[in-house]
Formats: sequence, structure tokens, C-alpha cells
Amino acid sequence: MTSVRLLGASDIRRLAAELDVTPTKKLGQNFVVDANTVRKIVHAARVTDADRVVEIGPGLGSLTLAILETGASVTAIEIDARLASRLGQTAREQGVPDGRLAVVEHDAMTVAELPGDPDVLVANLPYNVSVPVLLHFMETFPRLSRGVVMVQAEVGERLAAAPGSKVYGAPSAKAAWYGSWRLAGTVSRQVFWPVPNVDSVLVGFERADEPLGSEEERIATFHIIDLAFQQRRKMLRQALSRELGGSAASASAVLERAGVEPTARGESLDVAAFRRIALAVADQAG
Repeated sequence: MTSVRLLGASDIRRLAAELDVTPTKKLGQNFVVDANTVRKIVHAARVTDADRVVEIGPGLGSLTLAILETGASVTAIEIDARLASRLGQTAREQGVPDGRLAVVEHDAMTVAELPGDPDVLVANLPYNVSVPVLLHFMETFPRLSRGVVMVQAEVGERLAAAPGSKVYGAPSAKAAWYGSWRLAGTVSRQVFWPVPNVDSVLVGFERADEPLGSEEERIATFHIIDLAFQQRRKMLRQALSRELGGSAASASAVLERAGVEPTARGESLDVAAFRRIALAVADQAG
């Protein structure tokens, strides 16, 4: 562990006042003001001094410093220019040695390159874009082997849901393409400034050793997933009829070739089944 001083509630408010930063709903900003909570996140992610961590939306640096405290290196992606420009100074003031933190001012939804070649993701994700940001990072940075993210409880439960669960949906199936996901802890509303009106959870993931399929197959599978969940509770032969030949009968034939019961519903299928459907569709077209 490195001798890094973490930020408290008074430090967060002082920095925000200095930068004239007011947390906004538009950017999904809720700053963590409790040192025990950021240490809990880092512990759940099993961060060590050998890790190269990427953090999305570091804000004023609470979680960033807790990651750096382990001795790991951090690449922080921050869209707000004021926050991005101040983060390095904050790290130095709190005892972080030079060279351990790289700050990239960029929209996490579109970033395509990361310095430091990170292999672990740790983040307090903005509530309003958490799923698309997470899926973008899983797709774009295949070296990310594991991580823990803090998200809105409802979103976290969906990401970690298994087929057949009431909250299983498109995010669940798409996340499972990349590996396994689990709930890794709860977080009190009271550790945030401002206090949000929703609960938060930690979600951990482990990337699968081998990709489930090619990039072309991923795109086709995600398309089938979207169609299946656009009309939740409909049988697949109805939900996919327009895509699979224009009728329930033609859709049933494709589904049967994929080894999927035509009367099944999307919420009962795992990602491997959705991939089989996508492959059957490609075979029919080709």
C-alpha cells in the first residue's frame, strides 16, 4: 500500500467550490464522500500493485485515490474539462508519486484508445449511461479481464441476472457475451453528494477466457437480443417473425434449427441460445 491520503466530505466540497462544480443530473454525477466506501469498492475489485486500472468518470478523485493507495497505476477517463485538469494536482497533493496516474479528457462513450494498457476496470459509473458505457468498454478493450463498477441498484441487478429472472433483459444477455457477472455489495445513499434518490450496488465481472464468437456474430446476436426484448413476454416466434421470414411459421422453423423452442420467451434464453439463433438466421440468408 502507498501512503495516499483519501478525500473526506469537506475535501470534496472544497474542491467542488474551487472548481465551481455543481454535480449535475445530466452527467449523472454523484460524488462519493466516504473513504470507507471507496476502499470497499477497491477491495471488492481485488486491486493490487500489479494491476493497471482504468477508471471511468473519476470526478474529484475519491475512488481514484483509493485505487492508487494500493500501488496500482490508474488511467482515468473524465469528460468534464475542469475535473480532468484538476485530478493530477489533487493526486500529487494527496501523496501520489508522479507517473502513477494518467488522465484522459474524453467522453467514455467514444474513447477508443487507453494509455497504460489497463487490464482492470473500477468505476462509479454515471447512472444515466452506465450500461452503454460498460458495454462499450467490454467491446473496445478486450484486455479488461475483470472489474467492479458501482451502478444504480436496478441496473446492477439486471446486469447480474440469470435467464428466467424477473429482471433478466437485454443488458443481462449482452453483458453475458463477455463473461460472468455478479452482485458484489450494496452502497448506502448517504455516502454520496448529493444524496441520490436511488440505491446503488457493486457489480463485479470476470471476462471469459475465450470470446463467445466473432465480432460479426456478436453484432448479429445483439440484434436478435434487441428484437426479442422489444416485445417482452411475446413468444419468440412472434417477436422475431418480421426478422425471420415475415411469419410466425418461418420464424418457428429458424428457431427450431437453432435448437430453441418457438414458444419460448426471450427472458428464458441465455446468450448462447441467442447466438445460435443469430447463426441460424445467417445460414438461412447465406
